[in-house]
Amino acid sequence: MRSSRSHVRWLTLGLIVALIVINYIDRSAVSYAVDPLSEAFGISKSQYGLISSAFSVGYMVFAFCAGPLVDRYGARRILLVGVALWSVVTAVTPVSGSFIGLFVTRVILGAGEGPGFPAATRTVSRWLPQKERGVALAMVGGVAVAGSLLIGGPLVTQLIAGVGWRGMFWVLAVLGALWFAAAWVLLRNTPEEHSRVSEWERAHIAAGQLEEERSSKGRVHWRPVLTNRNLWIIAVGYFAWGFMFWGFMYWLPDYLSSEYDLSITAVGLFTVAPWAAGVVGALLGGVITDRVFARTASPRSRLTIMGVALLLSGASLVPIVVAPSLTVSVTFISVGVGLGFITGGIWWVAAIDAVPAQPGVAAGFADAAFALSGIVAPSVMGFIVSSTGSFSSGFVVMSALAVIGAGSMLVLPKRDRRPLDTAAGGRPDLVAS
Repeated sequence: MRSSRSHVRWLTLGLIVALIVINYIDRSAVSYAVDPLSEAFGISKSQYGLISSAFSVGYMVFAFCAGPLVDRYGARRILLVGVALWSVVTAVTPVSGSFIGLFVTRVILGAGEGPGFPAATRTVSRWLPQKERGVALAMVGGVAVAGSLLIGGPLVTQLIAGVGWRGMFWVLAVLGALWFAAAWVLLRNTPEEHSRVSEWERAHIAAGQLEEERSSKGRVHWRPVLTNRNLWIIAVGYFAWGFMFWGFMYWLPDYLSSEYDLSITAVGLFTVAPWAAGVVGALLGGVITDRVFARTASPRSRLTIMGVALLLSGASLVPIVVAPSLTVSVTFISVGVGLGFITGGIWWVAAIDAVPAQPGVAAGFADAAFALSGIVAPSVMGFIVSSTGSFSSGFVVMSALAVIGAGSMLVLPKRDRRPLDTAAGGRPDLVAS
């Protein structure tokens, strides 16, 4: 007999958070193995920049394509296929044998991980009422991402020290297999498909959803997506934040080791601070978003929060260019990452606001912009480092893009009036077009 007050939605959220943690540890692991991997495969710094970008090529294509697939076939099936693919590719990475082999495996890894956020966003929109999504998506898009990199640095570097860089990849592949087994048993597309969800929990979830969010599957309608101004603004902002994020994810270990002559284990420890700040920022962003929405019922407020946070994040990098030192760099990179991660989960909330009937497609559109920055940032940073011998110009580019992204979100959003779903206790207010 079902409990009168089940909480299966939080178990489902926990599975998604665990998925993103494994996802990001897998994709960032190569940045900690860059020295032994480059030596084994004969890879230069500029080639490493291309390899870093290769991941985002596959990621961008499949993040965009996965949105319609997720909305049509459900998140569970797409996630299981994706996790199986990226776990196999992670295991194959150490024996890829050359620059070309590693480039191809990184493209396929990106393809496997691409459906992750579109599927996660649809899962949250089908399992949680609107008033719980800010913190939930902050956990998925912010805490899980920053947390994975927070623990990933020490974990990966210790694995390299203990079982070698090849063994490290094989251990990470096993983690993916374990998640697959757990999700096969526990994860379902909607509350209606899960046998352990009580009637109270189903009613609680449904009461906080828009009518169009209650459908399980549907045909993709591209016009509302491609003509949605607010969704394009989200994409511009997400590209700007993504340039900073990907730049630090792939180049921060090399920056610390080359600029300040740190060992691999010391690099792992110093990279803890920025991602710890990211966890704090993501939690703060989720709480602020839910509280502001509870008071205003205005989805546009989410864009304002993101714009201010991104503007401050870009400004935080200025001291690194003006007066660089190990203390200044770690401190202000941490501040910048922490402020940037305030936006971490709000991108997905804003994407759902923009196109609530097709959350997977909307999330895939936004995620494709993020992935595009993942193609551009590592290559641009690699070119800057190779041509100038310094990272300073890269930090300037990060700050400039942050200002552009922040300005678009603060000035350009379209404001249309439409009533929120009455079952959610809503009222007419400003929502995305």
